[in-house]
Amino acid sequence: MEYVPQVVPTARPLVFWVVSAATVMALVSLIVLAPLAAAGGYNGVAFAIYRAFGTLCHQIPARSYFIDGHKLAVCSRCTGIYAGFGFTLLVYPLVRSLRNTGTPPRSLLILAALPLAIDFSLTYFGIWENTHTSRMLTGLLLGSVAVFYVMPGIVDLSLRSSTKQTDTPSPVTFTLASPERIAAAPSDYSAPERRI
Repeated sequence: MEYVPQVVPTARPLVFWVVSAATVMALVSLIVLAPLAAAGGYNGVAFAIYRAFGTLCHQIPARSYFIDGHKLAVCSRCTGIYAGFGFTLLVYPLVRSLRNTGTPPRSLLILAALPLAIDFSLTYFGIWENTHTSRMLTGLLLGSVAVFYVMPGIVDLSLRSSTKQTDTPSPVTFTLASPERIAAAPSDYSAPERRI
């Protein structure tokens, strides 16, 4: 069964997009705020941000960008993923209608992840040493493409919370047979696998 994208007549998808964009941009800002806070002596703030992002990223200093002698809250690859996702989310309404709930084929997402996988694998197996630039660019690509799979879901979510069912399905009812009828039912003890 093929999914048919819905046409959205309300402004709810716009509101959901604004909230999503603001949230993602706040996260991206925190990536840069962490080293700025550390450089400014706000160690508690910096520690909290590093700790929060540390659950999702290895934060290895040799694989991270630095600002004023302090590493960003995530590595260069994760910086690319967050930045690519954030930028593409900001321009999403210019590229695609917020009324469209359809997603591109999954093969496009796999193709976007392939350069990142190759970049990681070549270094992991000692064939080639990746760089900050290669990690950032492959992350940017994957983060940018991921928006086209996430935003339609957000639009669909905005639809689900705003639509009211007009055709209420009737409740499913069933009637049990009377005890006399159940007792009078024949039993088949010759086939125990059919007994309940």
